Amino acid sequence: METESEPYVRLATLRQLHQVMADLNTARSLADTLQTVADGVVTGLGYELACVNLVRPDGDLVVAAFAGDPAAEALITGRVGSRASWERRLSMGEHWGDLVFIPHTEGWVLDDDDVPQWHTDGPEPRFEGEWHPADRLFAPMYAPASHGSPGELIGVLSVDRPRNGRRPGAWGREALQVYAFQAAIAISNARLRANMQRALVRLEREQQALRASEESFRQAFEYAPSGMAIAEMGGDQHGRILRTNDALCRLLGRPASALRRYSFADLVHPEDVGTLLRTCGSGGRAELRLARRDGSYVWVSLRSSVVADAADGPRFLLTHVEDIEDRKRRELHLAHRASHDSLTGLANSAELRARLSARLCRRPQHEQGDDQPLADAAYGHPALDADPDFGFGMPPQQCDHHVHAVAPQDDRDDGTKGLAVLFCDLDGFKSINDRFGHNAGDAVLIEVARRLSNGVREGDTVARLGGDEFVILADGLGRADAQDLAVRLRNEIIQPIRAEGRAVRVGASFGIGWAHCGMTADEVLKSADERMYIEKRSRPKQHRRAG
Repeated sequence: METESEPYVRLATLRQLHQVMADLNTARSLADTLQTVADGVVTGLGYELACVNLVRPDGDLVVAAFAGDPAAEALITGRVGSRASWERRLSMGEHWGDLVFIPHTEGWVLDDDDVPQWHTDGPEPRFEGEWHPADRLFAPMYAPASHGSPGELIGVLSVDRPRNGRRPGAWGREALQVYAFQAAIAISNARLRANMQRALVRLEREQQALRASEESFRQAFEYAPSGMAIAEMGGDQHGRILRTNDALCRLLGRPASALRRYSFADLVHPEDVGTLLRTCGSGGRAELRLARRDGSYVWVSLRSSVVADAADGPRFLLTHVEDIEDRKRRELHLAHRASHDSLTGLANSAELRARLSARLCRRPQHEQGDDQPLADAAYGHPALDADPDFGFGMPPQQCDHHVHAVAPQDDRDDGTKGLAVLFCDLDGFKSINDRFGHNAGDAVLIEVARRLSNGVREGDTVARLGGDEFVILADGLGRADAQDLAVRLRNEIIQPIRAEGRAVRVGASFGIGWAHCGMTADEVLKSADERMYIEKRSRPKQHRRAG
């Protein structure tokens, strides 16, 4: 009877197996798939109980789904069995292909392990091949792998109490193995879908955060009260401006389309190009001048930072441009006031001494040997020599070299060129102050300062020591050159000067001193001052009287 009905049993089982496998493919989530796997064992394979034990990331197995007994489902769902206990079970008993059957005669040794299980009740079997309530049947589920070998274990199906009361035969075993194989594929696909969905959700959140961040940056960039620019970094177009905000366009008086044709090196003042390259080439801060459209320059604070790309390295410079014109003007004004005479605008006494000291070292040239370059460098002032404002027409001095200041000989003109110090004292100035008042005296001093400044070369220094005393520093002059300069300046000074509506005259006495290394600034000035008084006393009194 069993043999005659076996084809019909197989056909019915195939139909049920086909249906439950179709159900597996319709499950939407991982949880639905796991429950469908458990339900399929009960509805399609003829078992009363089925349990899906799923491998967790830590390797242990958790009861993820149960079918056939609500009480058992409530009791053991979510409980965990250790990987070691499961590996012990899967190595015991009889191996029916991929299935593992542990008969009740051996299963008693498993009663004390930590694998969750449900004990069923029933009569003792009376015939060989009947199912015992303590029998156990497991169907391991492996992830699909290449070359026909089983992949990683993803879970174990536990089945119990066949409805016909018998241990499964060859056809039943084959059906359970096929079902476990298809269930493993369904679970793997469900996991993949779940991971993809989580990844998509995470990606969407990241994209939303990125869009929000980009919008926040765009608004901060576009509506920043100070100038902002993005410039290219590296390559032939290094420093080329790619994007600007409205504040920078207003500051420079140029539209954004025009600014994109330039780099900051094209816009910076020629004297500030070195500062830009040293400090802002790859991120940094500098204070420099940028050209406006009308040709004027504005002082700005330039702060650059590198915008890096994780894959390709640094790509852009984000530059913040702050208008510091007012602050810089105040700073320059204060610095000018500290170093210049408030009445005439000439260098004051402190500035004169600083410039003179910057040219001199403490040891005269005849004490320096050819083998003592380090001693020369110790007394040089490279920082001041390199500044054009402190130069007197000589080339900038290097840190490891010092050109000594020398003086022409008193008794002959041997062609030596030196640093001449002309000390000028006005003759008859006090009487102008006494007769016409201090306003007239100030007007005379201002005009004398102008005439002195116009009478010297670019790079020479004209300073007012105080009162009616002036000093001129002129480098690269011989003795005759210095005397000619004094005569020319005196001839300019004695011309009539308009002061308080009237023409007045003053005379001028000049003393010529020479600065050379080994002297201090005060010693040089004292020498020129003494020569001035000698020259003043040697001239007729009428030539020293104001008109």
